[in-house]
Amino acid sequence: MKPATAAKKLGVYLPATPASFQEGVVSRAELNELQADPPEWLRELRQNGPHPRPVVAAKLGVSIAGLARGGVTEPLTTEQIEALKQERPEWLEKERATQAEVRKEAVRIKKRNAERTDRAGS
Repeated sequence: MKPATAAKKLGVYLPATPASFQEGVVSRAELNELQADPPEWLRELRQNGPHPRPVVAAKLGVSIAGLARGGVTEPLTTEQIEALKQERPEWLEKERATQAEVRKEAVRIKKRNAERTDRAGS
């Protein structure tokens, strides 16, 4: 697979990976090996970043779109993410609340659908 696909599956920011990773092709077996026994560079990237937007969003508890609305368009390090959590800017609080509502609605819909399935099966 392409390095970009492998980086996405590994949850790391491709430009921060070693040149040998960026320039090569990653087989399924190599990807599995990287996941099972990550080398030092992969452990370091996962721990300290820079992190890609999906990881930043997850660590902040917001959506990727919420990051963009908040003006975060670049990868962030773990230190920068922690600083944002401490600062608690208004946009972050708003996006976290929005994300919580989205999750609550998803649970409600799942429960409703399960109840409908139960009634249909009875």
